[in-house]
Amino acid sequence: MITIYHNPRCQKSREGLQLLESTGEEIQVIKYLEEVPTVSELTKIIKTLGIAPIELVRTKEEIWKEHYKNKKLSDPEIIRAMVDNPRLIERPIVIKDNKAVIGRPLENIKAIL
Repeated sequence: MITIYHNPRCQKSREGLQLLESTGEEIQVIKYLEEVPTVSELTKIIKTLGIAPIELVRTKEEIWKEHYKNKKLSDPEIIRAMVDNPRLIERPIVIKDNKAVIGRPLENIKAIL
């Protein structure tokens, strides 16, 4: 099964979902703005992605600029910020087996299929 953390309002996320649907594989779609991952879930996703928490943050979002930019935040504080404000989470995130990618560009998704 493939899991996608999806925002239907985001064109790149919609393109990623369309690519996954074309594979014919079973897909679990998590609309992460409605089903916000817990701190534990997001920590696990970040570990699977193999990145630092800040690399999953949409730093151009107003929420980030207004409340977090220029602050010295620990990794747990960054994760908490994303859980409290899920719009900060980069999208889409695609997980298959023990691999995960941020689906920007779409080639990242193709690499784990």
